[in-house]
Amino acid sequence: MKKITMLTGLMAGAAMLISQASLAMSDCGEIIIGSAISLTGKYATNGVHAQKGYEYGITKIKENGGVMVDGKCYNFKVVYYDDESKGDRAATLAERLISQDKVQYMLGPYSSGMTKAIAPVTEKYKIPMVEAEGASRSLFNKGYKYIFAVLSTSEQYLASAIALAAEKAEASGKSASSVTVAIAVENDPFSLDVRAGVLDDAKSFGMKVVIDEKLPRDLSDMSAILTKVKLLKPDVLVVSGHSKGAATAVRQIGEQNIKVPMIAITHCEAADVTGKFGDAANDFLCSTQWSETLAYEDPIFGTAAEYEMGFKSEYPEYKSKKVPYQTAQATAAVYVFKDAFERANSMDKEKVRDALSATDLSTFYGHIKFSEAGNNIAKPMVLRQIQDGKYNVVAPSEFASHKLNWPRM
Repeated sequence: MKKITMLTGLMAGAAMLISQASLAMSDCGEIIIGSAISLTGKYATNGVHAQKGYEYGITKIKENGGVMVDGKCYNFKVVYYDDESKGDRAATLAERLISQDKVQYMLGPYSSGMTKAIAPVTEKYKIPMVEAEGASRSLFNKGYKYIFAVLSTSEQYLASAIALAAEKAEASGKSASSVTVAIAVENDPFSLDVRAGVLDDAKSFGMKVVIDEKLPRDLSDMSAILTKVKLLKPDVLVVSGHSKGAATAVRQIGEQNIKVPMIAITHCEAADVTGKFGDAANDFLCSTQWSETLAYEDPIFGTAAEYEMGFKSEYPEYKSKKVPYQTAQATAAVYVFKDAFERANSMDKEKVRDALSATDLSTFYGHIKFSEAGNNIAKPMVLRQIQDGKYNVVAPSEFASHKLNWPRM
């Protein structure tokens, strides 16, 4: 009887502690953040990935005691508006969030184009914005003081594929300069920067660019470009067109039986090319900001692998596929805000801005440290290759978990 009484007392005590913790959590204030993001339109797939990344970050931070500022706890709450993947609407919504909804802090939209539309607005009102989806280097040469990007800039996305092609050429007894390159990109700030990085690297190796084309505006048909690829037989094909462009590339390369030794594209996971196209996606090289296999971790989200498992538990629709890096970096942006608020120990937006500029943070997504221009200078890009339906890191060599399948035939 005494044991039963003691057990009952312990259970009651535990229930009281849980109740008190829940009460304490419910007593937390709110930090309102604004975000205009693409929930419809051509960027909707990744816009939704990013929004879920934001919300997962908010949930985990809340579960771990919230954000502590001046001895009081707060939880993040985001006011979202759909920018419909249109830059002019994104700018209008940013004005609305700041002028009408009175938000003092912003999370970025999806894509470099939308970020480019919003940045002048946040700068005008001196609103600190942490963004996770705008990688164009053109965002960071304008002298902006209120934009901070957790991701690596876009010229780095596929440049490493050129170095990898040079390495393979030399290993087979050829010169790096003998490699020929084909480029097909969307006509948007992000993809044009990807192109610039590839062109710079190709030039550094003395490689010849035999095709340099823009994808059609709606990204639904690149067959004319692929006809040229068949004719000219380049050693490397590089494609960048966000999710829709990635899906089109994998589908039509398979349909037209394009034989190129190395093909590198952006946005593989976001387009779910393995789920949609099966074996046709094998041996494509996919640039990524993040992988769950990398040795990154932090106290809230755990390791990169634990982040992946936790996110899939919260969003079961991702269980059969990779968590896109767009989602992981969106979560990282929320974590950066938490860190900055706590170091600023203030709700003053200028103090928060100053804290953001001094960020030096290890996270499950990688290390985050901002240059004076606001871009992350502490985290590298990696290349993964789809091998038997799995994404395996193959470059740079210090991060590689698997050998490269080459040539791709």
